[in-house]
Amino acid sequence: MSKVLLAIPAYHGEFYSDGAKTGLFYIEALHPFKVFRDAGLEVQIVSNDGKFGIDEHSVIPDFLVGEDGEVYRDENSEFNVALKNIKSAKEIDAKEFSIAFAAAGHGAMWYPEEKDLRQLFVDIYANGGVAAAVCHGPAIFAKLEDPLTKKPFFEGKKATGFTAIGEAQAGADDAMKRFNLSTIEELVEADNGTYVAPNGPWDDFTVADGKFVTGVNPQSAASTAKKAIAALSA
Repeated sequence: MSKVLLAIPAYHGEFYSDGAKTGLFYIEALHPFKVFRDAGLEVQIVSNDGKFGIDEHSVIPDFLVGEDGEVYRDENSEFNVALKNIKSAKEIDAKEFSIAFAAAGHGAMWYPEEKDLRQLFVDIYANGGVAAAVCHGPAIFAKLEDPLTKKPFFEGKKATGFTAIGEAQAGADDAMKRFNLSTIEELVEADNGTYVAPNGPWDDFTVADGKFVTGVNPQSAASTAKKAIAALSA
């Protein structure tokens, strides 16, 4: 059985202009979790230090409709139990995993500082596994060395991620500037990768480049997970 490392941001501090905190965008982990579990895969949720917080903007009713809302409100749902059983990166043996998937929320913009978590992605990818990320999750690969090419991870690869237009429409562009954060497009291109933009910032859009899979936004979380499973045989 293939095992999935589902990474979530450890950072969960105040971020938005209204004072709300960022952290994990709830459905960006929930939807991949459901895809992986429906495929019969074991999933372990991991953050760099074993801690996390939920992005407060991600749990408003607009984002938690139908079954998603029911899962969120049920503290005994399979996903919420998995969140409670989160482990730190140092507790994980990369050899046990064939997929490393980075969920996001703006808390993911601090992934580049999370050395232990990033090393797990490097090790899983080096062992022939899939490296995947959605929305702001591709930040985990910024300034990271590809263990196979010994070049920047993005270099020579196609990737997508949350758009600059999306930042503006979500009202997060001011916060990005205040924290001096680069957009995903800027991070990809700074490392000589090719950023592939969706037609619209909220489209369900994913990019697969061998065993490297990325998705653009929360709406793409499930399809990114499905492509990650397909990439196991790439």
